[in-house]
Amino acid sequence: MLSSKPEYSESNQQSPLPAVQRHITGHNQDGQAIFHSSKPGAWANMGPSLDFNVVYTTSVPKPSMNGDVDISTHESVMDSGKLGLVHPNGSVCRMVDFGPSTADEHAKPIMHRTQSLDYGIVLEGEVECVLDSGEVRLMKRGDIAVQRGTMHAWRNASSTEWARIIFVLLAAEKVNVGGKELEADVEGEVPDNVKQQLAGEL
Repeated sequence: MLSSKPEYSESNQQSPLPAVQRHITGHNQDGQAIFHSSKPGAWANMGPSLDFNVVYTTSVPKPSMNGDVDISTHESVMDSGKLGLVHPNGSVCRMVDFGPSTADEHAKPIMHRTQSLDYGIVLEGEVECVLDSGEVRLMKRGDIAVQRGTMHAWRNASSTEWARIIFVLLAAEKVNVGGKELEADVEGEVPDNVKQQLAGEL
């Protein structure tokens, strides 16, 4: 559970990357598709070079869209300030901007595991996916990582340019390897805001 509510605002975007718009669809009384709402992305600063934009959440495996209940539920989740990296029994679509890597960040990226199945798609820049085995993959624009409950870290490959990934995190069962359940975890020194986001998982 978060100890303080993250402040999400359009004006909080630190990166020079393009601003984003979120468009939610729905239906009119005749069953025709309409746009329910269109809003600019709202960002929370998780550190001097790390921004989160939560695009949408669901709170159950098969959400109801009748009466816009999924929209009101998402708004309640965001208003609560208690959303962790993963939303238990549901999903999170989150955009993350990574600032240029410093020497320390390059040497010690935040290694962590969440109890989730994640899809990570690089939208801007180049990002390294680092695993606790020491394996690394350089991901370029359009590349996709399917993260299956592993200990991993994300590292901006550039020391001068920002990078952006969009993640979809689906709550999942704990991974069991050799009869041992692998718990959500985080290693090393972690910024307070990021630690708060992980708090609900650990």
